Amino acid sequence: MTSLTRKSEMNNLLKILLAIFLPPVCAFIQVGFSLHFLINIVLTLLGGLPGMVHALWLVVNDRHR
Repeated sequence: MTSLTRKSEMNNLLKILLAIFLPPVCAFIQVGFSLHFLINIVLTLLGGLPGMVHALWLVVNDRHR
């Protein structure tokens, strides 16, 4: 396993942990200040679980800025 692959895996692990505990922060890191970020804030305010699922979806689908 190369160091680049290991670093990428560590980044994904940190993003997944952020998606679980701080979904809007994860969404902002993943997509920046965009529509997905605003959607994530609304979903998080409606309930923690919808925001968490959306943030995880952003990380798993590898959405970028």
